Amino acid sequence: MPLQPSDIERIASLARLRLDGAEQALMLEQINAFFTQVVEPMRAVDTDGVEPLAHPLQVLHDMPLRLREDVAREPALREAALANAPASQDGLFIVPRVVE
Repeated sequence: MPLQPSDIERIASLARLRLDGAEQALMLEQINAFFTQVVEPMRAVDTDGVEPLAHPLQVLHDMPLRLREDVAREPALREAALANAPASQDGLFIVPRVVE
């Protein structure tokens, strides 16, 4: 599905780019060419029944996820971290207000 000029205007706005008419036309041509050459052939590949991989090397051998246990740490670690904070209260960092 090719992009339309309105799509390019929206993308440029989101990227905070100012494109004149010629630049928008060139960008539209280039992005549509990319979709035609790269994205559409990838969409044509039949992926039914293919399980997603957590890691690309999982194809070669079984790789368990390396997740650490979610356990509470010693209070000494919290106190050590808070010792470096400019301000803390009740075991929490105090930060300046940024939203009015």
